[in-house]
Amino acid sequence: MLTESYFVSVAGPPLANNTAIAKHAGIYEHTLHPSHSTTTTFKKSSAPRNCLAVSDTHVFAAQEEKSTVHVYSRAKGNQEALVTFPERIRSIALQDDVLFLGSQEGRLIVWEICTGRQVTTPACHVQAVTCIAATPYHLITGSDDSNVHVWSVPRLLELDSTIEHEPLETLSNHRAAITSLAVGQSVNPDTNICVSASKDKSCIVWNYQLGIALRTLLFPSSPLCLSLDPCARAIYVSSEDGSLYAIDLFAEKALLGPQSAEESSTAVQVSSAFGATPQEAGPASCMALNYDGTVLISGHPQGQILRWDLSSRADSTELANINASATNIVFVSPLPPPRPTKPVTVVKPFLGSRSYNFTSQLDTDMVEDTRFSKMLKSNGLPRDALEQAILAFQAPAEDSVGDQELRKENEELWEVVKEQRALQRKTLQRYLEARSTNS
Repeated sequence: MLTESYFVSVAGPPLANNTAIAKHAGIYEHTLHPSHSTTTTFKKSSAPRNCLAVSDTHVFAAQEEKSTVHVYSRAKGNQEALVTFPERIRSIALQDDVLFLGSQEGRLIVWEICTGRQVTTPACHVQAVTCIAATPYHLITGSDDSNVHVWSVPRLLELDSTIEHEPLETLSNHRAAITSLAVGQSVNPDTNICVSASKDKSCIVWNYQLGIALRTLLFPSSPLCLSLDPCARAIYVSSEDGSLYAIDLFAEKALLGPQSAEESSTAVQVSSAFGATPQEAGPASCMALNYDGTVLISGHPQGQILRWDLSSRADSTELANINASATNIVFVSPLPPPRPTKPVTVVKPFLGSRSYNFTSQLDTDMVEDTRFSKMLKSNGLPRDALEQAILAFQAPAEDSVGDQELRKENEELWEVVKEQRALQRKTLQRYLEARSTNS
């Protein structure tokens, strides 16, 4: 059975004297399946909202009201490094081996954790960068200035220091501070979407590559955080009044796509919530979906970690109480994508020009798999074999030299057969004529 785990961070002092909770614990690793338990705790951390990121080997936590990031080793269970930046950090996001940080001054800092290379953009936001969402090709940043910027990740990582770093698109439909961002993982420019939440009591679904607002959702109170279904088919939103909303984008009355009956410029009022958080817990300040989108985990200001079963939409169940304000929840995929290398240690950032060293562990063999070994590991027929077979049916057959020779010999034999048949007809005709004369 798959083991699925998630990380929870807290901010602020303990809410009560509770000896059952580890002292000075700031980050918790919990196992969700097959049974819920606390696996590991990391101490001396106070990470505000949108300031926690987790890789296969490390945990990164930007500290509240500070310019430092704590780096923890997951294998050793302790703090590996403390990294200081020139500006206070308000949000972070991790994509592969690159950590993106949003600063209080509106700048974007790019840190390659495997080499230590650091890139800083100009202050493209006029206020703090409060949330970041990343894909392998694009980065999306939200700010207190109500704007959302879309960046090209390859351009941000360009080695040429003379290149100017500017956003590809600016999404400016909101009228108040951005509180949360979520992005789908589609690479198709026509179907990739991101969702932004704002204090103007709205969420907007964007086609972020084209810079088009696909749908505006209006709520009774300001949304605090949101989460996007793994298949980008539904949005889950927590609001200030303690309500939890589920918005199906492709239901019977679709909000997106060709089946949508309304124009994209038409705003939709969302009023019916699928659940409400307990009054003693407070509104959900953070939430996350598990890898198949069937379970929603929410964190609350009074320390409760609640589980919501999305298939039955039953009332929430309390998984844990961490005795401090929960600020971030990050799931770790039980089926991570294969990667050929794994960084051994985190290299502290260095701002400037120098040569960089990359030290890593190889997680795969240096020799590529043979065609036979790939067929053994695949379920059914390998994909490349199917593609070759389909192409062979579609492509016209090409004559080789041997085929041309056989065709020529075949034509010569047919000429001989035709001559023999003609001779046979003439012989039979003479026989019939001679027989009729004798009779």
